[in-house]
Formats: sequence, C-alpha cells, structure tokens
Amino acid sequence: MTGLTPLEAVRSTSGALHNLGGRLMASRSTFRRGAEWGWSDGLAFYVAGRGGVLGDVDGEVVAAAFGFFEPASVAARWEQGTAVAGAREAARRYNEAAAEWGRDRLGGVEDVGRLAELGERVIAAADAAALPLFAGWRAEPRVEDPAGHAGQVIHVLREWRGGNHLVATIAVGLRPLEAVLASDGPKQALVCGWTEPFPDCEALVPLRREAENLTDRLCAGAFERGLDRGDRASFAAVVAAVHRHVAGG
Repeated sequence: MTGLTPLEAVRSTSGALHNLGGRLMASRSTFRRGAEWGWSDGLAFYVAGRGGVLGDVDGEVVAAAFGFFEPASVAARWEQGTAVAGAREAARRYNEAAAEWGRDRLGGVEDVGRLAELGERVIAAADAAALPLFAGWRAEPRVEDPAGHAGQVIHVLREWRGGNHLVATIAVGLRPLEAVLASDGPKQALVCGWTEPFPDCEALVPLRREAENLTDRLCAGAFERGLDRGDRASFAAVVAAVHRHVAGG
C-alpha cells in the first residue's frame, strides 16, 4: 500500500483489531492468569478487570459503560470480581494479562513494535469524550517490550472502537439488546447475559449497518490527526500481519 485515507485505514484495521482484542479477552491464558491472581471466576475477572479503570463505582455504572451486556449480569460479576482485590487492582492485573497475552502470541511477529508505536499515536490523537472505558485504559501504564506493549495497545484500541460503536448505536436509535440481536443473533445475546424470549430484530439490520458506518466516521479523525498516509498503510499492514499470525487468516 502506498497510502490510505483515514476512513480506508479505519475500515482496513477495525475487523482485525476487534478480533484480536476479543481473542485476548476470551483467551484461556487470560482466564488462567486471573485464577492464579485470585479470580476463580473468569467472567468476574473480565468484568472487574476491564471495568476496574472506572474506579470504585456501582455496578450499574460499569454496565452503562459496557453497554451491550445485560446490566444486572454485569453488576453481579462486578460485585464478585471487585471483592477479590478492589477495582484498581483488578484493572492493574488485567493490564498485566494483556501484556502477557501479547508476549505469548505476538513475540514471533516481525515489526510488532511498529504496531505498538503507530497504535499509540492513534490512541493519543483520539477524542475520549463519552468514552469512559477508553479514557481509563488510555491512562494505564504500558510495558516497554514490543510484544507486551502491542498486546496492551490492541486492548486499548478495541476499547476505543467499542466505545465509539456504543455511541453510534444509541445515536441511530438502537437499544443495546436490539443491536446485539441485529448484529450477531440470539447466541451472542445469551453470551452477553440477556435472557429469552428475544424480539425479532431482522428489520433493524439496516440501522445496525448505519451504526457501523457512523462508528467508522467517528474513528477516522484520530487516524487523520495521528498518522500520515504512509503510516496509515504501514499500520494496516502490520495489523494484518499480526492477525494472520494469531488467527491464521
């Protein structure tokens, strides 16, 4: 690639970054490390760790920031997870788990440090307004080794895209459960803690696509401010290389 526009850069990296961040969150190694640190319930570690950057808040606040999960299920896991070591310690450990995942999975990727370097420039250029989880994770310290750093950057970028997508979803008139059903269907709704029976949301698929397009536009500004055309192409290339290495695709 000789160069990419901001919107091209967003669209060429968003799917891979979402998948990589999801793999980090759902990794057996992440849950195993959580268990070693005292979180015997992996989902409690996920909720307390991911939401811990918000500090000592009520579970309803964390549920609002997560957005797409059934609120009562988030609040219950938050209470369970923060009982282990508190919110801030859970976040510290989750940040450590992201670095360890990067070391485990990305250490063999050439130029993985370039992903961390360019990703940090996007993160620094992004607006954090209305994105509390992203703001919290952007403020967390990063490790120095390239693979661990890249793992943490992938997590922060996923929170950024996810926060913008929640804003876009609400803006187009979709409620969180409707968005999950229109995007991924009943199985994912169950994973997110919602219970059946579910409404038929087939007619809402166009709104979900509108939300996706709006998310792209919300993210494009950071790519415009943080990277030039050549760096956007480099970032897209290294993200694709990392995704191939991890996912085999």
